[in-house]
Amino acid sequence: MKKRLAILASGAGSNARNLIENLKGSDKAEVVLVLTNRKHSGVLNVAEENNINALCVGGQDLSREGVLLGILNAHDVDAVVLAGFLLQIPEDVIKHFEGKMVNVHPSLLPAYGGRGMYGQFVHEAVFANKEKQSGITIHLVNEHYDEGKVLFQARVDIDTNDNVEVIERKVRELEIRHFPAVVVKWVTEMDSAKNSQTV
Repeated sequence: MKKRLAILASGAGSNARNLIENLKGSDKAEVVLVLTNRKHSGVLNVAEENNINALCVGGQDLSREGVLLGILNAHDVDAVVLAGFLLQIPEDVIKHFEGKMVNVHPSLLPAYGGRGMYGQFVHEAVFANKEKQSGITIHLVNEHYDEGKVLFQARVDIDTNDNVEVIERKVRELEIRHFPAVVVKWVTEMDSAKNSQTV
């Protein structure tokens, strides 16, 4: 049976758009809900363009027990995909969707993870520390920022003359290339224990 996915995002929605477009015609999964905590988030436009139900709910409301879980259950959501969602997920949602909530992070975790480490802040830290590689980590979500089980990592070399913008572009290319395929594989095998993989 096709899995019903919710995407939670706070920004422009590039990863959400990529996933939605790649799932068109899929018999494995479909996006049935897009939810954001920011009323001017670009991901709302992505949902509208693709005729997907979209909601904007303030962070204070989402943090209250029962609110987010109630929304997800009302849409019969099977699994949740975080794509640039900047709020911590309430404990009741994490428990209900244990093993069924996934996030993409723009670094090779455990490096450059945790509270406050997202988007450009990650790339700036990678640049400042003169790292030779960066990448993406797709992982399950638990009660701690960026500490859930790793499902997939992909890495890219950083040249000595790469600035923050170039690092960001290289990492974004990895997200575009790998995120939808990993999500489809994950939802297909959701009920089985899977080993981490690295490329």
